[in-house]
Amino acid sequence: MRRMLIVGAGQSGLQLALGLQAQGYEVTLMSNRTADEIRVGRVMSTQCMFHTALQHERDLEINFWEEQAPCIQGLGVSVAGPVTPLGHPRLVDWVGELDGYAQSVDQRLKMAGWMDAFERRGGRLVIHGAAVSDIDFLAERYDLVLVAAGKGELGSLFGRDAARSPYTSPQRALAVAYVHGLAPRLEHPDLEAVRCNLVPDVGELYVMPALTTSGRADILFWEAIPGGPADVFEGVTDPSEHLALTLELMEWFTPWEYGRATRVELTDAGGTLSGRYTPTVRDPIGRLPGGGLVLGVADVVVTNDPLTGQGSNSAAKCAASYLASIVEHGDRPFDEAWMRRTFARFWATARHVTKWTNAMLAPPPDHIVRLLGAAGQLPAVAHRFANGFDDPADFENFFYEPDKTAAYLEEAEEAEAAGAAEEAEGAEDAGADAADAVGAADALDTASEAAEQVG
Repeated sequence: MRRMLIVGAGQSGLQLALGLQAQGYEVTLMSNRTADEIRVGRVMSTQCMFHTALQHERDLEINFWEEQAPCIQGLGVSVAGPVTPLGHPRLVDWVGELDGYAQSVDQRLKMAGWMDAFERRGGRLVIHGAAVSDIDFLAERYDLVLVAAGKGELGSLFGRDAARSPYTSPQRALAVAYVHGLAPRLEHPDLEAVRCNLVPDVGELYVMPALTTSGRADILFWEAIPGGPADVFEGVTDPSEHLALTLELMEWFTPWEYGRATRVELTDAGGTLSGRYTPTVRDPIGRLPGGGLVLGVADVVVTNDPLTGQGSNSAAKCAASYLASIVEHGDRPFDEAWMRRTFARFWATARHVTKWTNAMLAPPPDHIVRLLGAAGQLPAVAHRFANGFDDPADFENFFYEPDKTAAYLEEAEEAEAAGAAEEAEGAEDAGADAADAVGAADALDTASEAAEQVG
């Protein structure tokens, strides 16, 4: 039986440990906290997972909270306009339907529950904050060592890949609050949706349904441009002050969201989180002092800003990819060549996430502003953009290059107009439906006007 050591008990480390365990491997998992310490600790992330990532959990039959967590069926975008005496107006607002629902399960629930399951199934769980010297000592006892915890000293094992890491400092200051009492969106009261609110020169506010330790909740998540007017959470340790600042920013910059948040309260004393980190891609292989090699997992080697909500999704996809590579390798040695092939297999997917997230961190060019505006008039565009959160590779086809964006919007406009015209032909009130067709044909003109205001 091949022996595996996994250091780190997050989404990727635990999913991979449970997957290897199910395949008959002898797995040791190292965590710096017990399951009970995680349960009563502070929230760790926002973790909205889309269909593909959720399916990896279903495949391993570890989707323990799927029946309890809200089914997120849509993803919406709002764009704030320039400030007025009454605050920031909303220039763009739409929601796209997801082909497969998303879910957000508080990682305190998930990680603690998965750790318990791992132990029940015979896995060896070691509670210890591992250092490089620990891994160096243990490495020769295992066929493969995987590092899924990159904070602190262990992160130094993996060198920065400058060619794939355009940023050298944090691009957003992050602030999360888990709350009860958020009212539904008036525009779609019966549709659970992640709402992304873009405020130019300020940052972004995400609002998402979730399941936490006390049941159904919502997450308020500010991504503030460093040094900007929403970068106000550094040094704030009191949860009540954190929530108050969150709501003050919402009232001024996103009043349409604040209107449903006037009665919210924190889910628990550990329901807030803040911080910032630099998006970085690293060499996937770490070299130990004694000469052994370890393979980095998920955000240990590909760290993206949470702006596009891909952290847990990428972690789940990495764990699934690594599991397949390990099983397919059979009894052969896990040498450096195999490690590089294994990472390359994951990078084929992860590179799309990194490219998209890095692009979204920069001020949007005109063609992207126009695309977001057009989605408010053309449901097909809203649908495609929303589902890009599940499959970021699709953005290559219509997002990055102005010519591709223009061609796609023209195609979408023509399809919308044709559909409206066909409806008009079959309707009794031909005059009214013909007007609808004309409206569809003018959709991009309306979007362009919105783009000019945002710009």
